[in-house]
Amino acid sequence: MAFVTRFAPSPTGPLHLGHAYSALLAFDMAQAAGGTFLLRIEDIDQSRCRPTWEAQIYDDLHWLGLNWPTLVMRQSDRLPIYSAALDRLWSQGLLYPCTCTRRDIETAMSAPQEGAAPVLGPDGMVYPGTCCHVPQTTRQDGVLRLNMAAALAKVSNLNFLETGPRHAGRIDLSTAMALVGIGDFVIARRDMGTSYHLSVVLDDSAQDITHVVRGEDLFDATAIHVLLQQLLGLPTPVYHHHALIRDDQGKRLAKRDDARALSKYRADGASPADIRTMVGL
Repeated sequence: MAFVTRFAPSPTGPLHLGHAYSALLAFDMAQAAGGTFLLRIEDIDQSRCRPTWEAQIYDDLHWLGLNWPTLVMRQSDRLPIYSAALDRLWSQGLLYPCTCTRRDIETAMSAPQEGAAPVLGPDGMVYPGTCCHVPQTTRQDGVLRLNMAAALAKVSNLNFLETGPRHAGRIDLSTAMALVGIGDFVIARRDMGTSYHLSVVLDDSAQDITHVVRGEDLFDATAIHVLLQQLLGLPTPVYHHHALIRDDQGKRLAKRDDARALSKYRADGASPADIRTMVGL
């Protein structure tokens, strides 16, 4: 089987050491397998994405010594693809609109009758299903949630192959865990027309990605992605969830951590080899 992987940053801030590690690891794995490394720009959040950050991504990655086919997929070009997938899921009765705010959800989950602490899933607090039974006849723009119980009734054998250092092997996903630990997650956000979960599985399929290399912070979200792949008839790639690069206090790096930005290391005279050493490669 051909080895095709990708690095898919969002142009919402500077690349930091954690991005460098993920991109370099994916590139190295593709090179070792005689495969292909692709770059994809995840720019569905147009309120935060900036052309200057996208240009900096290309510059930083080239400086690190990475290369990729020149036709770069950009999510903002694929909104009709995402909308068509939503239409398909809606027609199967798997989606419903949600008008709840974050505060509404917090209030519902903290009500005395709940009797337990809120469950946290891959997207934060697991939704209590407030809008699930509100009658709707047509799909509308806005927040859409996947009805997890209805979706699970349509699939079987939720599993994937993991090659990462912490979870290596065949991972079997429990339907009970999906119901309780994930719940009815948001599949399309207001003003985006999609979500990370929907777009990432459609894009990976469109690019024939065979191996997804990404941080272990996304391991729990893989259950969502495998479910969507089965619902939409898409192949499930092999996953490799790698360790995260953390700061001196043990927190994973974020784009607000400008002190760890590649551009700063470059300005201070670091070489690509220095960056590889810093991230353990």
